[in-house]
Amino acid sequence: MAIKETATGNDAVAVAGTASAGEPTIGVQGVGDSVGVHGEGKNWHGVEGISHSTVGGFGVFGVNSTGGTGVCGLSDGWIGVYGESKSTTGGAGVWGAHKAGGIGVAGIGDAAGVGVYGEGGRAAGLFKGDVEVTGDIRLTNADCAEDFDVSDGLIAPGTVMVLGDADALTPCRRSYDKRVAGVLSGAGDYRPGIVLDRQPGQGSRSPVALLGKVFCQVDAGYGPVAVGDLLTTSDTPGHAMKATDPARAFGSVIGKALRPLEEGQGLIPILIALQ
Repeated sequence: MAIKETATGNDAVAVAGTASAGEPTIGVQGVGDSVGVHGEGKNWHGVEGISHSTVGGFGVFGVNSTGGTGVCGLSDGWIGVYGESKSTTGGAGVWGAHKAGGIGVAGIGDAAGVGVYGEGGRAAGLFKGDVEVTGDIRLTNADCAEDFDVSDGLIAPGTVMVLGDADALTPCRRSYDKRVAGVLSGAGDYRPGIVLDRQPGQGSRSPVALLGKVFCQVDAGYGPVAVGDLLTTSDTPGHAMKATDPARAFGSVIGKALRPLEEGQGLIPILIALQ
C-alpha cells in the first residue's frame, strides 16, 4: 500500500485530490496489482466522487480494459449501486448504454428475487421500441380494456356503454342493444390489467373492458340474476339485465354474471364475453 491515511470526525477527509481546470487531469490516482484505490467509511461513504462538469463528466467513472466490469457495487444489507438525479431536463438516476449490440442495463434476481424493479409517479417503466419476454407476463389486475371517446367524461365506472352516433360511446338506454361495446372499467375492486390505445390529452376518453372480469351496474327489476346468467343491455340507462329472450340476445350479450342479484339495482362482477 503506497498511502494510508486515517481521518476522524464527521467531516474529516483522509485523502483529498484536486486537479486544475483545462485538459482532463486526475485528482487522485491509484494503481495496484490488486486494488488501485480503496475507500472505507464507518458511518457514511467509502468513496465519494463529485463532478462539476457541464458537458457530460461523471462523478465516478470506471473502466475495465480487459473484459471485466467497469463499476461494481456490493452491499450486504442495502443497495449495491444507487443512482439519483435532480435533473429537470430528462436526466436519469442510473443510465446504461451498450454501444456494441449488447445490453444497456441488466438486472438478475435469484429464484425468490426480482431482476429489475421500477416505481414511478406517472409510470414505473417506459420503453421505446419492442419488448421481448421469454417467460409469463403476470398482470395482477382484472380486465383487458381499450380507451374510447365517451360522450361525457363524468360517466361512472361500471356503466354499460354502447356505440354512439358521433364516434363516441354513450350509456345504454334500451334493452337488447346490438351496439353494446362493453363496460367502463375500474369499478369495485377491479382495475384494468392492460389498456389499449391510451392517448393522454386526447379529450374525454375512458377505458372500456372488452375481456376479463369487471364490475357492472345491473338492474334485477327485469328478472333476478343468478351466477352464470347471460347479461344484456336494459332500458335503465347504463345498466345490464338478465337476457331472457335468446333470439334478441344474439349480438347484444355483454357477459356472464359472477355474483347473484335477486332484486333492485347493484354493482356485481361479471365475466365480459361480448357476443
